[in-house]
Amino acid sequence: MKLFLAGLCFAALLLITGCHSNTKGTEVQSASALQDTTSSSLNPHHATGFKVTEGNGYHLLDIQDPQHEEGTSYHFALVPRGTKPEGIPADYTVIETPVRSVICMTALQLSNFITLEALDRVIGITSSRFLFNKEMKQRLKEGTTKKIGMEGNFDAEVIIQANPDLILISPFKRGGYDSLKELGIPLLPHLGYKEMTPLGQAEWIKCMGLLVGLESEAIARFETIEKRYNELLQLTAGVKKRPVVFSGELRGGNWYAVGGKSFLAQLFRDAGADYFLKDDTRSGGVTLDFETVYSQADKADFWRILNSYPGEFSYNALKAEDSRYADFRAFREKGVVYCNLRERAFYESSPTQPEVVLADLIRAFHPDLLPDHSPVYYELIK
Repeated sequence: MKLFLAGLCFAALLLITGCHSNTKGTEVQSASALQDTTSSSLNPHHATGFKVTEGNGYHLLDIQDPQHEEGTSYHFALVPRGTKPEGIPADYTVIETPVRSVICMTALQLSNFITLEALDRVIGITSSRFLFNKEMKQRLKEGTTKKIGMEGNFDAEVIIQANPDLILISPFKRGGYDSLKELGIPLLPHLGYKEMTPLGQAEWIKCMGLLVGLESEAIARFETIEKRYNELLQLTAGVKKRPVVFSGELRGGNWYAVGGKSFLAQLFRDAGADYFLKDDTRSGGVTLDFETVYSQADKADFWRILNSYPGEFSYNALKAEDSRYADFRAFREKGVVYCNLRERAFYESSPTQPEVVLADLIRAFHPDLLPDHSPVYYELIK
């Protein structure tokens, strides 16, 4: 009998130990699966300017120009702070994460930190022109965030005193970064502005989230953006009449537009419209004269304008700039879609709100599709 009871106890002990072991095993597998899911979700599905690769205790971040894949590329190894993992390729610049302090050179870069609610990491910006964010304004007032000068004319002394972990740059703009290289602070290109699609630009929030240790938040935020954007795409997929839209104004005798493969042209397509240069194969800026624009856009349905007019922008104000504007059909039939940079937080918010910008344009081009939408950035001039 004693032998029988001892056997029962031993069997029970094995069962309990086995269950505990299985539970621990399941927990490890779940944690591993979660890590794999996060790593997979970090890699972009729309952006073509960056790629994330999981290493043994680190992430490899590869950055390239979205518009020129054969151009210069940049390589970084993101290493948890205080660790020294092995196996990092020799040509990768090591950045310790999470990044505690960063300098932003553009409003697009700043938009990522606003959306991630991580403005406490931003200790330097180039300009406060057209800045609306109250928290950043307060940080500038208190001195916790500094102005470091403009591209091409940076204040090295201010940057040295700020001593950031990282400086985000736009290497294909005006530049002036050679002097910054001598400071010994990692320079990381943020090439979201060169992405050719709205979702591609917005997806750079994942890259920034990984840098500051908020990758889960960044993934969740982008998934929300992507879901709503795709819902709006479904609305315009079946439109029977696609209006024609042109963009820009004369500046110094030249009309600055963008090519048919550009970010803006894609946004118009997604909103159910055709860009007047849709057959143009360029992705960047295009300089035209008035006559060329008029010959191709005189019968266009809509005219998109983005400027910083000091006051109420109206059709009279537009005509006062150039009387020839009144000859466009979009002018005569009140089809001007407008955003005033003095009144709307366009640069610092719209890069991470492409679904809102898209909704604005759909509301203008196809009002019956979104009758209850209240414009945030763009709306028709009354």
